[in-house]
Amino acid sequence: MTTPPSANAGLIWAIAELLRGDYKQSDYGKIVLPFTLLRRLDGVLAPTKAAVLAELVKRQDSGLDVGIFLARAAGYSFYNASQFDFSALMDDANGIKANVLDYVAGFSPNVRDIFERYEFEKLLAKLDSANLLYQIVSRFASIDLSPAAVSNESMGMMFEELIRRFAELSNETAGEHFTPREVIRLMVNLLFIADDDALSKPGVVRSIYDPAAGTGGMLAVAEEHLRAMNPAARLSIFGQELNEESYAICKADMLIKGYEVERIICGNTLSHDGHVGQRFDYMLSNPPFGVEWKKVEAAVRAEHVKQGHNGRFGPGLPRVSDGSLLFLLHLLSKMRPAKDGGSRVAIVLNGSPLFTGGAGSGESEIRKWIIENDWLEAIVALPTDMFYNTGIATYIWVLSNHKTPERTGTIQMINAATFFQKMRKSLGSKRKELGEADIERIVQLYGACENGEYSRIFANDDFGYRTITVERPLYDADGKIELDRKKNPKPDASLRDTENVPLREDVATYVAREVLPHVPDAWVDDEKTKVGYEIPFTRHFYTYTPPRPLDAIDADLQRLGAEITALLGAIVKGMNQ
Repeated sequence: MTTPPSANAGLIWAIAELLRGDYKQSDYGKIVLPFTLLRRLDGVLAPTKAAVLAELVKRQDSGLDVGIFLARAAGYSFYNASQFDFSALMDDANGIKANVLDYVAGFSPNVRDIFERYEFEKLLAKLDSANLLYQIVSRFASIDLSPAAVSNESMGMMFEELIRRFAELSNETAGEHFTPREVIRLMVNLLFIADDDALSKPGVVRSIYDPAAGTGGMLAVAEEHLRAMNPAARLSIFGQELNEESYAICKADMLIKGYEVERIICGNTLSHDGHVGQRFDYMLSNPPFGVEWKKVEAAVRAEHVKQGHNGRFGPGLPRVSDGSLLFLLHLLSKMRPAKDGGSRVAIVLNGSPLFTGGAGSGESEIRKWIIENDWLEAIVALPTDMFYNTGIATYIWVLSNHKTPERTGTIQMINAATFFQKMRKSLGSKRKELGEADIERIVQLYGACENGEYSRIFANDDFGYRTITVERPLYDADGKIELDRKKNPKPDASLRDTENVPLREDVATYVAREVLPHVPDAWVDDEKTKVGYEIPFTRHFYTYTPPRPLDAIDADLQRLGAEITALLGAIVKGMNQ
């Protein structure tokens, strides 16, 4: 029986209390997380430790690369050839620093890289000088983090809980690291549902990619879901993560699960694509909400200008204050051609990518490119208060470049804002969660693809419009219309106006109905017309609620007035006694 992730997270969180006074709270995570990783790896390798040491003795004078043999003896793509483990470290309090260094140095290179990213040697030196190192190691040695005690899924959730707590201590944005598991399960269901038949075939192999992988939660849930669907299926996992600490956790998790960790890249996805030229079957992501991309602006703009549509950002660039649409463009650039099977994408975005920016803006041009290519399949509105660092409205966009015939030329909207259950205990800003019934309900609405109370089906061009420029003539001092060289009326810039005309409506008909009855001398400057796209999600699900009758409001006011008068009378009476 495995221990709940919250229980172990509590035990490890308590260890951080040892650091109080010697370290700032904002530094607790930098110490506790690598030790948690170390203890987990120790538990994973414990059953084969003796076999690895025996193999080392057998092979050390052979002149061969013993790493291959040691990994085989360990049963993983990594190993530890040190004589130490957590139990042995407890035997020598005076030599604890040297022994921990020896222990970490005994790992294979692919694990040592993880601890180098934490600057583990410097960390140990400071802990040792504060007489804390032996205490920390001792406390971790008392916690069983072996796979028999803590499953891979629980371990991932435990890391996410620790990161959330440490992020709160340091006022960081926890949401940049991970996504609630139930939201990931919904995304994965929406990704895989259209390919259920293909994914159930024996020996099927598919690839999945997350450009903002965090600790690997999305990739892990996708792998677990596919394995549950078809134990004979295989998912090739790819990812990239900017935060080195999150990357280290993700890499360790992938090592334990037997994945090729070279496919998980550390670095900024927007400025340095770690998977240039590669295409994937499935992609999913939760990029940071409303985070500016000024630091990588030069690289992104250079790619936009020099490569155009041959690069990732050809359609347009959003405003610098929010880079989430850049991640979406990045994902779409990695879709397989439809003739090769195409790709499916699920991404979590806040509300601004739906409507920010008028016709001709970067955001509108991106929406236009996506919708006119018929890639946007569905948008699901989630409840507020779903994420750990924000209570704002969020949406899952589902995209595909190989839509089924019944979805071709359409976009489905699903309003799942009321599908939730309240959490017994809030976690940061997260007060609500999707229950299994909520996830099933959303997936059923998606699968049915029908109009109803919570689902709407629209044609692609329902979201398009033309922004027309309405001009009025310029009059001179004598009240006569001024003409240009071609004898056409000059426009009066002070009277210039714009109108948004639905793409499906004829501009001349619109102007005759909406403009000319009010300003008969107006005309449209066709050269200034721009086509834009926006997705006013809430407007399509708005339900009018009539105000209460005035008599009822007046009765309530009179009742409240009488109560206030009575209360004031009681106070005055009490003061006079």
